[in-house]
Amino acid sequence: MSKLYMVPTPIGNLKDISLRVIEVLNEVDRIACEDTRVTAKLLNRYEIRKPLVSYREHNEMEASEYILDKIESGENIALVTDAGMPGISDPGEVIVRKAIERGIEVNVLPGPSALINALVSSGLPTGKFSFVGFLDKAKKKKRDELMLLKDREETLIFYEAPHRILDTLMAVKEVFGERNISLSRELTKLYEQHLRGTVSEVLDSFAEKTPKGEFVLVVSGKSKDEIRQEIEEAFIDMTIKEHLVATMEDGLSKKEAVQKVALLRGIPKKEVYKESLEL
Repeated sequence: MSKLYMVPTPIGNLKDISLRVIEVLNEVDRIACEDTRVTAKLLNRYEIRKPLVSYREHNEMEASEYILDKIESGENIALVTDAGMPGISDPGEVIVRKAIERGIEVNVLPGPSALINALVSSGLPTGKFSFVGFLDKAKKKKRDELMLLKDREETLIFYEAPHRILDTLMAVKEVFGERNISLSRELTKLYEQHLRGTVSEVLDSFAEKTPKGEFVLVVSGKSKDEIRQEIEEAFIDMTIKEHLVATMEDGLSKKEAVQKVALLRGIPKKEVYKESLEL
């Protein structure tokens, strides 16, 4: 049965390609790509000669139907992006969804992804992370999106364009405060660069130079100290008994309220239970 192959390509250094990627690109009937000029450079490097079909943002709906029709007629087709894994922050997700709906097998090859390179090199916690991708271009909507993320405890990863990165950094500072961040560009290339520090420190590095290249921004999650401080500030003027009453008014039983108040205030449960006896 013919397949759709999702094929990752090098994110900068053309040597970062797997033997299996070369094998699949040699074996498929045609290759769907974001920019034929970019893909042609890669194919020429490895002496691969295949027909190319354009698949990019703005033509993904009609192009996906054409490609899937070809697969149903017996062709094997590979989808590549200009760099990295197709389907991550690009229209590749559209054709995957349509292929699944039509019962066409999708085979995803492992390979380069800028977000993983940036995360590992950031020095920030990698045990739990969320990939956000591109934030909204509009300033207000961008800040609204960040507001929904400000209390997340895991490391956050964003993609950003050079002409918007300064506004995004300022928005992160406004909404998150002085978090530790890592800003990566030119990954795997000769002039690979990582800027690490607080948001202000990274912003200061652009005081006399214009941002260039596509960026991956890695932001530390909300720390336990920040969470503890906010909890303390929220209940600083509230007695344990008042806190219990407020918690029970939210619909919790007395037993549940005792557990929650003890946890939030970081005090022994028996101390809270003693106060609850008078309720």
